[in-house]
Amino acid sequence: MLSSIKHIAAILLLASCLPASAQQTTSPPRLSVDWSKTLRTSVSTPTLQVVVNPKLRPDEIVRKMAYASLRDLDPEYARYVPWFPYPRMAVAELQPPTADKTSWDFGLVDPPAVDFFEATKGRNGYINFSTIPAWMFKTPKPVPVPSDPNMADWDYNQGTELVDPSGAQLGGYYRRIASWYTQGGFTDERGVVHKSGHHYELPLYEVLNEVEAEHSMTPAQYAQRYDAIVGGIRAVSPKTQFMGLALADPRGHPEFFEYFLNRANHKSGIPLDWISYHFYAVPEKGETINEWQYTFFSQAAGFVDGVKYIEAIRKRLSPRTRTMINETGAIMQSDMMQTNSSTADPVIPGGYWNLAGAVYAYVYEELAKLGIDVVGESQLVGYPTQFPSVTMVDWHTGKPNARFQVLKLLKDNMGPGDRIIDIGQGTVSFANPSIVEAAYVRKGARKVLLINRRATAASVDLPGAAGGAIQIVDQASAGGPIRREKLGSSLITLGGFAVAIVDLPEGKP
Repeated sequence: MLSSIKHIAAILLLASCLPASAQQTTSPPRLSVDWSKTLRTSVSTPTLQVVVNPKLRPDEIVRKMAYASLRDLDPEYARYVPWFPYPRMAVAELQPPTADKTSWDFGLVDPPAVDFFEATKGRNGYINFSTIPAWMFKTPKPVPVPSDPNMADWDYNQGTELVDPSGAQLGGYYRRIASWYTQGGFTDERGVVHKSGHHYELPLYEVLNEVEAEHSMTPAQYAQRYDAIVGGIRAVSPKTQFMGLALADPRGHPEFFEYFLNRANHKSGIPLDWISYHFYAVPEKGETINEWQYTFFSQAAGFVDGVKYIEAIRKRLSPRTRTMINETGAIMQSDMMQTNSSTADPVIPGGYWNLAGAVYAYVYEELAKLGIDVVGESQLVGYPTQFPSVTMVDWHTGKPNARFQVLKLLKDNMGPGDRIIDIGQGTVSFANPSIVEAAYVRKGARKVLLINRRATAASVDLPGAAGGAIQIVDQASAGGPIRREKLGSSLITLGGFAVAIVDLPEGKP
């Protein structure tokens, strides 16, 4: 048996090393689906995140176009993050209170937040004011705040130890933030009433972001700060659910899951409703897009394996806690080295947006098979100084790119309640390893997801597809409308990095 396994492995390795032209046969690979075989019923929602930056200020054309696309998408569980590189848009109290005054000011904080609340009303949109005011941490000297709200400040997040280790000050800050948006205002530390007029719902709140990196928290520190923030927000919004961790490197920090999901490490009554964590494919230094097509999908497959491990921890310690992967995407090396002055447009290779969209589609369909509740693509608007290669819209015009259109394709065609079909030997076809395949039944309709992982065209024969239709996002459609075509035969050819949904003709699944 061992020799047979070695023989099969050798054949597969040889096939994977052949160029795409050599892997094709005279007869395209056939995907035969037994529609009676159910793997599971999907619970997985595809969605996205919105990160605060100056492109979302009221006078920006990008804001208008991006939010129009967001409203048209109408996603569940969209994430909104006022984040530290722009502290004047993310922190509502930039200076500590004194004996006679406070510095509460929502003038720059409110407009993008209100835009988000209005665009996602009734759709379980949630917020994460992830940036703790710098003055709440012990630092050698006060942390300066740029006078220009449009200037990125990657040095704002300083300190590891809170000035008030009890967490009371921290909880009070977040209680007032929540009250501002849900109760019409709040009373500050000096007893002064601040009125907002806002009465939004807060169905879900995520507590801090990438905590193993931002302020270098330990699991115990984070659990204590989570409890303080949750306690503060629940005091004014008792129906809110809470999400914890938001780890940047989940596979590198299993200790956070072990500690956080152990209820003995939290105050009595503190809920553990959700956990969250992130994945980005990052190319190796010196690689080009010719190598990225392999690097990105290899890293994505490794992440999926890591999710299985994390899920085992969650099910053991807190099985009722739900999981959200709320940052998923790809980042170019140039983004990883950005500074406060990195304002020049980067060179984005042709096909990159489609490749990054294909990676998200792959991660989504793999995590749907594992029962992950939400998979969010990152992020609506990025631009120089704010991860431009992660954006889902053009940072000059606000028009969607292929990453946004891939999300729209998935959101309109896949989601909770789908019956995922077990198609046998994994999602990557043994006959054509360029193609990732998934089959499912949505409200009685048979559908097949096809993802071309490679830069060259690839074909698959899907019996029964003739007479059906296909929806495609590829390099020809790019960020334009999703292309829709009728299928005259069962032979389907996808361009490089294309993502497609095949709607089979009506018939009994």
